[in-house]
Amino acid sequence: MTERATAQESLRIDKWLWAARFFKTRSIATAAVEGGKVKLNGERPKPAKAVKVGDLIEVRGAPFMFAISVLALSDRRGPATEAAKLYMESAQSEAARRVLAEQLRADAAANPFLRGRPTKKARRDIARFTDDTNES
Repeated sequence: MTERATAQESLRIDKWLWAARFFKTRSIATAAVEGGKVKLNGERPKPAKAVKVGDLIEVRGAPFMFAISVLALSDRRGPATEAAKLYMESAQSEAARRVLAEQLRADAAANPFLRGRPTKKARRDIARFTDDTNES
């Protein structure tokens, strides 16, 4: 076997997560692995842990969790269509993400006050309201 073929039998987990577009940079992927946001075959790996085809990976990002199996290895970050061919998400994980996304959408629509930074008028109203309550 050539060196290239043996190198592609396994790949660092942080590099694979970056190539599969789960994280924007490799340093963010490394920090996520070190921070316990990633599990490899049910265990907490180090960033240099080797990933092989068939491994199961759990990635927790902000509110969502991905349970995926590795289908292919790539050490270069390509287009999203190419990255999607590197893994397959489990049906349960995909269904749970969809349910959570719907809940988050419904919560955002139900609370109109969480629209970001207040306007100048809103800040004045808040100041006027808080000043009035402090005087009594």
